[in-house]
Amino acid sequence: MPQGQPSSVPADGLTTRQRRNRPLVVVHTGEMKGKSTAAFGLALRGWNQGWSIGVFQFVKSAKWKVGEESAFRALGKVHEDTGVGGPVEWHKMGEGWSWTRKKGTEEDHAAAALEGWQEISRRLDEQRHGLYVLDEFTYPLHWGWVDVDEVVAKLREREGHQHVIITGRYAPQALIDAADLVMETGKVKHPMDAGQKGQKGIEW
Repeated sequence: MPQGQPSSVPADGLTTRQRRNRPLVVVHTGEMKGKSTAAFGLALRGWNQGWSIGVFQFVKSAKWKVGEESAFRALGKVHEDTGVGGPVEWHKMGEGWSWTRKKGTEEDHAAAALEGWQEISRRLDEQRHGLYVLDEFTYPLHWGWVDVDEVVAKLREREGHQHVIITGRYAPQALIDAADLVMETGKVKHPMDAGQKGQKGIEW
């Protein structure tokens, strides 16, 4: 198993332990599926460490139920009942899928996205969670609904041990530059190319 050996050691004045436990900004972007799935995998690891997990979905409808939501709500109940793992909060901040944006005007969606970001900003100030998943947050940034520079500044100045994972296509370059870890998914093959629609257990 890889031990995560760094290719170089920066002259930042930090000890190995301090550098190892430095909170990260992680961006999962690209054209292929799997960005959110990978983020929720990291959230599972964080839950196992006892971290408070905050999930904020920005463009999925509140009526849409994904498997990860049910699983994490169950894990939150496990923590409440037994003390195992960490607490979990799951919030849906927007209305409609990113490529349809049904119900309401674009101004309504923009206002909802900005309100969602403002709530996350308050939580970062309060150091509410150990790990945040801002699912599909790149879209409000890409559409100009939330100011990228404001987000980057808040992420850079956040205190405590707060990991932040942001998913979605079209991640702005300023966000990529500010991140510690960036993953870009690329398609080789997809069942939809052969006319197959999404299915339970794979897409949701």
